[in-house]
Amino acid sequence: MDIEHFSLPLLAWYDKNKRDMIWRDHFDPYYIWLSEIMLQQTRIEAAKEYFIRFTAELPDIESLAQVSEDRLMKLWEGLGYYNRARNLQKAAKILVDDHGGKLPADFDALLSLPGIGPYTAGAIASMAFGIKAPAVDGNVLRVVMRYLACYDDIAKMSVRKKVEQQILSIMPDRPGDFNQAIMELGEVICIPNGAPLCRQCPIHDTCQAKADGCPEQYPKKAEKKPRRIEQRTLLILEREGKIGIQKRPQKGLLAGLYEFPAWDGELTQENLAIKLKDLGIRPAAIHAMGAATHIFSHVEWHMTGFHIIVDKNETGERLAKTIQFVPVTDLTEKYSMPTAFHYYLKQLLS
Repeated sequence: MDIEHFSLPLLAWYDKNKRDMIWRDHFDPYYIWLSEIMLQQTRIEAAKEYFIRFTAELPDIESLAQVSEDRLMKLWEGLGYYNRARNLQKAAKILVDDHGGKLPADFDALLSLPGIGPYTAGAIASMAFGIKAPAVDGNVLRVVMRYLACYDDIAKMSVRKKVEQQILSIMPDRPGDFNQAIMELGEVICIPNGAPLCRQCPIHDTCQAKADGCPEQYPKKAEKKPRRIEQRTLLILEREGKIGIQKRPQKGLLAGLYEFPAWDGELTQENLAIKLKDLGIRPAAIHAMGAATHIFSHVEWHMTGFHIIVDKNETGERLAKTIQFVPVTDLTEKYSMPTAFHYYLKQLLS
């Protein structure tokens, strides 16, 4: 890899073809930081609406530091991986206390903040402050592995560090644009699924995988373990027109968010009625709401939902301790309900 054959044609292509993104129109480090965190697990088009809504209510680091956790989770609802939002706020509070509410123009200082790893620190440092620092994500790894026809396992930290050094060694005087150019190339030309669009690539003349005629073989990845499947029976309890929800534990999957109460396993309507009776709940009616599946990175929830109508005093002592009954409209406007439950939430709203 060298500047003449890789960096310069890549930057020329980027200058001509870069996509419009709201966070690119500003050199606000906060915007860059927020967009990079959102884009870690979210497509660009999907992230735009969240970014606009988020920054309209929390326009700067100080407002992010001060917002309530429930409101923060509501603004983040649908983006998933909710610890990203919590780490944003943790970092914002540190920035307010120690850095005057500003992101520091220093790679190591950025790296020390909660939720900021080498990639995000490199992205902020290069894009916001013009610091020569690599920002190596999956797109960059794929482009480099194909360009060099390298079979090294990109899941290994040693391989990532090697790529970071290679990128740094050929980084021109526009580090922010250069990092974005490689990522953009990986997103729209050197794509992960299907054949890359080599004829449109600005560096295809010197790409070794293109020369070998086998770009789809790169990069090499370790095989993922199969996701664990969990069966769950959801209780959509309704009392006097209000719906029962509870807050999940502060640690673990979907920590601190709101959910419909659930039991492990797949219960039939008959078994559900028996189990409710054992808890001291005598429902006025039980209606099946169908099955839904939600996929997380490491686990799948296979859910069966039941709409259970209960009288005023029919929640049972064990359930009543954790459940609060709220208007249906509050489930969309006030409480953060993860996407996993939206199938049943839509039925309630309709």
